[in-house]
Amino acid sequence: MVLKKTCIVPVLLILLSTNGCSQRESPEIPWFFIQLTDPQFGMFENNNGFEKETYLYEKAVVHINRLKPDFVVITGDFVHNGGSSDQIEEFKRITAMIDHEIPVYYTPGNHDVGQIPDEESLENYTGNYGRDRFSFRHKGSVFIGFNSSLIKARLTEPEQKQYKWLSEKLKQSRKAQHIILFCHYPFFNKSFDEPSAYSNIDIEYRKKYLDLFNASKVEAVFSGHYHNNSLSVFGNTQLVTTSALGKPLGDAPSGMRIIKVYSNRIEHEYFGLDELPDSVNFNNLREKDQL
Repeated sequence: MVLKKTCIVPVLLILLSTNGCSQRESPEIPWFFIQLTDPQFGMFENNNGFEKETYLYEKAVVHINRLKPDFVVITGDFVHNGGSSDQIEEFKRITAMIDHEIPVYYTPGNHDVGQIPDEESLENYTGNYGRDRFSFRHKGSVFIGFNSSLIKARLTEPEQKQYKWLSEKLKQSRKAQHIILFCHYPFFNKSFDEPSAYSNIDIEYRKKYLDLFNASKVEAVFSGHYHNNSLSVFGNTQLVTTSALGKPLGDAPSGMRIIKVYSNRIEHEYFGLDELPDSVNFNNLREKDQL
């Protein structure tokens, strides 16, 4: 009898473990991730310090580790001065405090690679943070991040190379449950035909990319840079601009966005750091964050 119990218990444990794992991996079970953007160490004090940014990011990490998202995406402007080793090291120090079981993905901002990225600034970026783009599949959906500074700066050869890469990734993702993209610059904030400005992608590139996204059935593009929240749509693609974890430039407080993934839709909500919930509820999205 003892031998039988000894044999049965491990088998049951394996079966329970396997069943629990399959449930966690099932694309039919709602789950969530977090986007934060523009922690921008040094902005509050114009590069004379970053005490405020440290406080805000450390507070954000406490919430991230408590909520336990499937992953985190940071969409650029990690620092205010891309040449400051102190700012970079402080950002990296606090990022390393995120639970190691929670993957963190990056897309570069203009303050990380320069207004006009060059070989040196891109090498510095990859040396500190890794590649300036990513693509992965998770629970039946595909997530792609890219370097929008190459587009904004009109860098013909790097932009075309990245566009080809992005097109191929989207083509490979056609059967995904959801396709979600990330970058720093919003393609636009209020209307497709708004003039080219510091806060958006130049209008001559806008149609090229948005037509690609719409044809590829991209569900949403999450960006930052604007230091305020904005929500627009192009065709069937949501364009979601998230306000800054660092210094706000609009009505939204410093915070981050929770994105909920269901089998047939996504929902998202921006929270100030003092507004974040105790846990993520999959049936309480505020009406103002729905399209």
